[in-house]
Amino acid sequence: MARFLAWRLAQFPLILAIIYLITFFFVWVAPGSPFGQGERQLNKDAREALEQKFHARSAAQFLEYYPKEVIFHGDFGPSMQYAEWSVNDILKSALPISVALGLFALTIGTLLGVLIGTLAAVYRGGLFDWTSLSIVLIGISIPSFVTAALLLSIFAGALHWFPIGGWGSIRDMILPGIALSLAPMAYIARLTRVSMIDVISSDFVRTARAKGLSRSIVIWKHCLRNAFLPVLSYLGPAAAGTLTGSFVVEKVFSIPGLGQHFVNSIQNRDRTLILGTVMVYSLFLLTFNLLVDIGYALVDPRVDVTAKG
Repeated sequence: MARFLAWRLAQFPLILAIIYLITFFFVWVAPGSPFGQGERQLNKDAREALEQKFHARSAAQFLEYYPKEVIFHGDFGPSMQYAEWSVNDILKSALPISVALGLFALTIGTLLGVLIGTLAAVYRGGLFDWTSLSIVLIGISIPSFVTAALLLSIFAGALHWFPIGGWGSIRDMILPGIALSLAPMAYIARLTRVSMIDVISSDFVRTARAKGLSRSIVIWKHCLRNAFLPVLSYLGPAAAGTLTGSFVVEKVFSIPGLGQHFVNSIQNRDRTLILGTVMVYSLFLLTFNLLVDIGYALVDPRVDVTAKG
């Protein structure tokens, strides 16, 4: 396991470097300039001065300066649109908000998804099973921003049960958290149901029941542990997807998270901020996938994550 972790961690810099170069290429070839966006148009001298300040006169100059700062100093440089803020300042202020919202949504989606999927498998073919399948279909079909708009209109606009937007309390987190959790909850419920149906029909389940173990202990302790492996493999991409899915949801609920800054950076062609946010989310994706591999070995010791057994 130690060698496996060391090898996976050693791959991180290479993967992140490739992501940085690919993102840089698309950012640079995209039409538009980060300087003089909107109604304020700059003259030639002012534009050249800003390009020199941000090392953006050419692709070669930009690529020569900023990767070195990121590698040796961990500095993504100043934001091209928010002159008073650096990219690091934006990340420090906005990232904890996005992480808190994403983890809250993922926790709701995982707990409810596992619960619904398990009960649907236990009562297969019944009313609860068909109802859960309908919920899964709705959760998979409706995008998160549509769910966010509906929740905002009904529970904040019409009923006034929750604030319309903003951030600062638990109540501000509930509606966007539900909007983000619906899609992963649907997938997790479906995976849990299919996996539980296979596990329930296994020989060891019949043996456990024959030895006198109660039905609830067999289902929730023994069956669920074996059925959770497919769900665990989904949680890595789901965690990253929940964070990236918060881009539009944060915009709808006016949450000052990293997703809102990422949307604004694309609209404003803020190259340094785009690169900073993409690298942060890429690091999250790599980390979550590594944690999933470790979790495999913890949940089922028979799983050989090194693929050498």
